Parts: sequence; structure tokens; C-alpha cells
Amino acid sequence: MKPALPWWRTERVRAGLLSLLILTVILGVWHLATLPKVAVASSGPALTPEQIEYLKLMGKDPGAQADAGTSGFPTLLQMGHTVHEHLSQPFYDKGPNDKGVGLQLMHSLGRVGAGYLLAALLAIPLGFAIGMSPLVYRALDPFIQVLKPISPLAWMPLALYTIKDAALSGIFVIFICSIWPMLINTAFGVAGVRRDWLNVARTLEVSSWRTAFEVILPAAAPTILTGMRISMGIAWLVIVAAEMLVGGTGIGYFVWNEWNNLSLPNVIFAILMIGLVGMVLDTLFARWQKAVTYVD
Repeated sequence: MKPALPWWRTERVRAGLLSLLILTVILGVWHLATLPKVAVASSGPALTPEQIEYLKLMGKDPGAQADAGTSGFPTLLQMGHTVHEHLSQPFYDKGPNDKGVGLQLMHSLGRVGAGYLLAALLAIPLGFAIGMSPLVYRALDPFIQVLKPISPLAWMPLALYTIKDAALSGIFVIFICSIWPMLINTAFGVAGVRRDWLNVARTLEVSSWRTAFEVILPAAAPTILTGMRISMGIAWLVIVAAEMLVGGTGIGYFVWNEWNNLSLPNVIFAILMIGLVGMVLDTLFARWQKAVTYVD
């Protein structure tokens, strides 16, 4: 038996240190790229009144543009101020276009949760039927192959026209994009259950319902969870784009609204929050998947 490695030599610690090093390099490049350029008095003519007016319309400081010559990208210090400002009051509500990032994320997660749950309620039972019956598979396969490649956002105009509600249309888009990975993976997992186990269940005259819940479901659970994990990633990806189109509330609308306000630090902060929430959701499903996976 090999002796246990010291904690600082374990794979997890080494991976964490490497991640920290990569983050340090990224922040260092960011800092160097946003350093103010040295102003040179004779480098060019002064700004004209038209150029000054244009810079003001674009939300830039003409004096800073002429003197400092920065790249326009927010510095690490500016991002630090932005992060502190948002995280200190994440749930404030000062009107339709001025809500905290916490409220915006809650609206997005609510839409994702509703659409995702509806998709799971349909996809998993239907996937069971497809996986257990070749006849049902052959009957539904043409419809699945036609509908599966359609971009979820392509459904948005039809949803807005028929449902006539932006929030419900967003939920429908999440539903339509979440259903296919769950449906296909459930069918694949059910069809891949070992025949020996099913034959033993028949020999023991186990009922169909008991076979489905005590034999097929545990065996297909890892594959089903894989489909659910993929669907959640797609749903979180799509809701941001959908909210940019329909507006109102949500982290996607927050990104678009801050871009219209020419607030690049807020846009970058929202992008980071989208990534962090997506990582948390994926981690939860990964742990759930690991919990139901049988290892010999």
C-alpha cells in the first residue's frame, strides 16, 4: 500500500494552485493592458469641438481622453469598485430599469426553473416510452430529428405572437431547448439497460411499474442525469439571449441595458456573474450525477 501524500502534494491542491496561477496571469495582463498611456504634448493636435461633443455623447471624458490616452477598458480598480457596489446591495429595487443584480438573477433563475421543470416532466416519461418501445421510437424519431436542430431563439417570435407575454415566452424557449437532451439521453439510457437484469425481472414476475422504478431507473439514472446536466447548461445559456430580446427583467436584460448605458464595468460584472451561476448549477448536477453512478 502506497503511503499517503502530504496534503500540499495532492492532485486537488496542485490543481488549485495552477488555477490561482492562471488567474494571476490573467489579472496581470488585464492590469498591464489598462495602464494609462503616457501623454505627449506634441503627439497630435488638440481635440476639435466636434470630437469633444462626440466623446461626451459616447459617455467618455474628453479631458481624460486627451490627457491620459487610456484604452477605454475598465481597470482592475474600477472593476473592484463596481463589484463592491453591486454586491453591497444586490437586491435593491429602484424602478423597472434599476434593480440589483441579485433580483435580476432571481428573475432569470425563476424562468429557467419553470421551463426546465416542464421539460423534465415531459421528456423523462416520454424518453422511458421511447427507450422501452421500438415502435414508439420509430414513430417519434422523425419529429425529434426535425425539431431538435432548430435554434431555441427561432421559437421566440412565434412564442411572442401566440403567448403575448414576454416572461411566459422566455419560459417556453427554456422548455423547448431543455427537452431534447433530456429526452434523447433518457431514451438512450433506458434502451441500454442490460437485458440480463430485465430477464431476471421477468423470471421473478415483477410488475412493469416495479421493473421501471427498481431496475430500469437506477440503471439509466447516470445517463438521464447527463441529459439533465446538458439541458441546464443550454437553458442558462439561452435565457440570457432571450432576455436581451424581450427585455423587462433578468440578467440578460441587465447586460443589454448596461451596454445601452455605455457602462462597460457593469457589463463585465454581469458576464462574470452569469459564468459563476452557470458553474454552480453545473457543479450541483455533476455531484448529483456522481451520487447515482454505480462504480464496480
